[in-house]
Amino acid sequence: MNEISQFPTGPASGETVMFQRPELNEILSLYGRMVAAGEWRDYGISALKDAAVFSIFRRAAEQPIYRIEKRPKLRNRQGQYVVIGMDGQLLKRGHELRTVLRVLERKLIRAVD
Repeated sequence: MNEISQFPTGPASGETVMFQRPELNEILSLYGRMVAAGEWRDYGISALKDAAVFSIFRRAAEQPIYRIEKRPKLRNRQGQYVVIGMDGQLLKRGHELRTVLRVLERKLIRAVD
């Protein structure tokens, strides 16, 4: 009855993919500008076995309008970063996060009347 049971630990390091701090800084900088413009309202971050996903929502109760994914296994092929639209269409893929995020920055630029 007085046995000590250990809590299950999280996955061992290296089993999940996470965004690094500089990557999150790039993403959150863009996110902050889009929130200030009134385009985006909420986000979610997932760390999976083969990918890290930053989901962007217009409203909290919807499905994400964009997903920014990091898939290190594709680093030497198409690039480890990808931006995916709501319908599952790949909007941009590449090796550098900053260049991939430019597809979303264009949505911030609008013509002024």
